[in-house]
Amino acid sequence: MELTRNGRKRVVITGLGVVSPLGNKDEFWDAIAAGKSGIRRLQNIETEHLNVKIGGEIRDFDSSETIPPKQARRMGRATQFAIVAAVMAVKDAGLTVENISDIGRRVATLIGTTLGSYEVGESGIKAWRDSGYKRANPMSIVNALPNMPGHYVSKMLNALGPLVTPSVACATGIQVVGEACDLIQLGKCDLAVAGAVDAVMFDYILAGFSATRALTRDYNDAPEQASRPFDANRSGFVLGEGGAVFIVESLERAIERGAKIYAEVLGYGASSDAYHVAAPDPDGGGAKRAMQWALDDAKTAPSEVEYINAHGSSTQANDAIETAAVKHVFDEDAYHIPVSSTKSMIGHAMAGCGSLEISACLMSLERELLHPTVNYETPDPACDLDYVPNEARPVPGIRTIMSNSFGLGGQNASIILRKI
Repeated sequence: MELTRNGRKRVVITGLGVVSPLGNKDEFWDAIAAGKSGIRRLQNIETEHLNVKIGGEIRDFDSSETIPPKQARRMGRATQFAIVAAVMAVKDAGLTVENISDIGRRVATLIGTTLGSYEVGESGIKAWRDSGYKRANPMSIVNALPNMPGHYVSKMLNALGPLVTPSVACATGIQVVGEACDLIQLGKCDLAVAGAVDAVMFDYILAGFSATRALTRDYNDAPEQASRPFDANRSGFVLGEGGAVFIVESLERAIERGAKIYAEVLGYGASSDAYHVAAPDPDGGGAKRAMQWALDDAKTAPSEVEYINAHGSSTQANDAIETAAVKHVFDEDAYHIPVSSTKSMIGHAMAGCGSLEISACLMSLERELLHPTVNYETPDPACDLDYVPNEARPVPGIRTIMSNSFGLGGQNASIILRKI
């Protein structure tokens, strides 16, 4: 097997750890393949004062098997998500913490997040003010920093290589994997622990997004029907939480250790709309560039892509703009490529969404099955592609997949994965 492609080291994903509203890797896949939603009435926070009372919430999360409870109390929820997912990814890759530590100087850690452990800082500020401004807890400031999920993962694994904290909103989950590939191909590491997490299910966040009319307010009594990507009656996204972590390594190293390989990362593209802080470029310029640059980076023709995991957020603007961008990049091929949205079942986990969607893509390649876009009932003339509506679809022999993530601030990223 050739170890280089287009003059670069070939890079593969060999491990996967998932923390999601639907459970771990296998539970997550089984649920989305069955069209089961993890969007429910919120239980972890009070919602009486909110007009949005639903979300893709992770209930009964317990990190005690991975993190000593005394340590966990100092950490935010996002940090705990990252550590639990990283440990699962290491195990899934057929490695141990000791294996990672043994080559620690050649291991990079890339854990992205949007807000990090926001609630730790908020709690520390409140405690300080309530004490009459006398007793500040310095660790609350430290543990609230966005790089803390990455720090704790790196510390746990004794990963001594580059430590990177991408924070590009909803595009983070894809960009971390792309940047991990860059580090390996540049010779700066041999293996990377890469992923993205978010835990932003707080009343202030829900209220803020609701005030912008970005969140749907229409399905508090029917939460499983709330996220409706590409459907004509979509009325906004649903907030989610969680994320995933991957083991990314050179193909050469993976073969040497006899690793199971989920997929090769053929290429990725990232772009900026340079347009608006929240609204996407109505022409979809950034989305078009990210997809086209991913194809160029992968040296892959549009006709080779057999499935697109869409950003598919369930907002009126995003879904129509993404559809138009796909048609622009893929031309007539667009009408023959199945497209589906994982967010229809888990909501929008901010930085974590791209990593969860890559997870879905990896499982699609392994199981040769595409998960559906649920709640697709009423076609929208502006969204006229094949969205794999409501039922999973077998795809024997599928090899090449694209995944898209487009985020706040006009951040866009696309990645192309291929089964070896």
